[in-house]
Amino acid sequence: MKHFTLLILSLILTAPTLAQNTEKKDTSTTFYFIRHAEKNRSDKENKNPNLTQKGVLRAAKWSLVFQNINFDAVYTTTYQRTRQTALPTAEKNGLKLSYYNPSEINRKNFLFSNTGKTVLVVGHSNTTPQLVNMLLETEKYPNIDDNNNANLYILTFTPDGKINDSLLVID
Repeated sequence: MKHFTLLILSLILTAPTLAQNTEKKDTSTTFYFIRHAEKNRSDKENKNPNLTQKGVLRAAKWSLVFQNINFDAVYTTTYQRTRQTALPTAEKNGLKLSYYNPSEINRKNFLFSNTGKTVLVVGHSNTTPQLVNMLLETEKYPNIDDNNNANLYILTFTPDGKINDSLLVID
């Protein structure tokens, strides 16, 4: 009887832990990748130009495209054009911009630090598809044409280890 009581007590004490471990939590991670909006090309020497008026309007349009998405983080490079593209969406979500250097992203660390989150990443014509390809671990997407500011890459990492990806053009 003493052993039976200990067994029952043990089951009662561990039941909450067992229940927590068997609950299926949605730890899907979704990344939205875009290139910065149209930049001012009037000064060929300027390596850090602002957006044009058309670019400012596109940045506002992206925030409308994303209006029903609750982002947990918004990443951008430190360039004016990427920050200006990301800012309307970040502000709508009450977020500060997080800065990243595309050449220093570690796949494992980036995925781990964003697990279970919904994230917007704003980059450039070459770094955006390169980062998408790095996360996919395949060379699926080429660099973006310099006149194209409309690509939207969506990557979802599911709890069972699958990766779903798609490319939309929102012009």
